[in-house]
Amino acid sequence: MFDERRFKAAMVLAGVSQKELAQKLGIDVSTLYRKVRADGDFSRSEINAIIQILNIEKPAEIFFADELA
Repeated sequence: MFDERRFKAAMVLAGVSQKELAQKLGIDVSTLYRKVRADGDFSRSEINAIIQILNIEKPAEIFFADELA
């Protein structure tokens, strides 16, 4: 399950806005927002790009987080 909170924290730590991230991914900001809000339905290539852009050290914690019971 996608961890929206950690994703947004990674954006803040990297100093990248949603608009900037969307531009770097080549998608509309509304598409990025929708993907973030809908359990992170990102493609593999988008995930790889996000990891590089935001310099994420532990991507599994964001993109494949355990679902809380």
